[in-house]
Amino acid sequence: MKNKRISLCGLDCAQCPAFIATQNNDDVLRKKTAEKWAKEFNYPGIKPEDINCLGCLSLKEPLFSHCHECGVRRCGLDKGVSNCGECQQYNKCDKISSLHQKITEGKEICDEIRENRGKLR
Repeated sequence: MKNKRISLCGLDCAQCPAFIATQNNDDVLRKKTAEKWAKEFNYPGIKPEDINCLGCLSLKEPLFSHCHECGVRRCGLDKGVSNCGECQQYNKCDKISSLHQKITEGKEICDEIRENRGKLR
């Protein structure tokens, strides 16, 4: 997992178009991503200027609008974990298991972090 910026839910922020557009100040990518996400997530009000994010672990702006309402992010920050795989409740958590049904790559990363958490100490 070296060179990755892993979110609480296990997604690699460094692969996220909102994160990339923010890092590179890329308005073309912002426009393309807004159009794609408007269709893909049935979010017709999304605009290119909404496509900005420093990653869900960031405590400062900009954050993508969904980060402000994400229950997984809120829970992880409240518990002080940097990834859900570190949480004692991980295998019993309805929030993360529901999200992982939609984003299986996030589950794979969280599972790997959970499996390796004791080995790194």
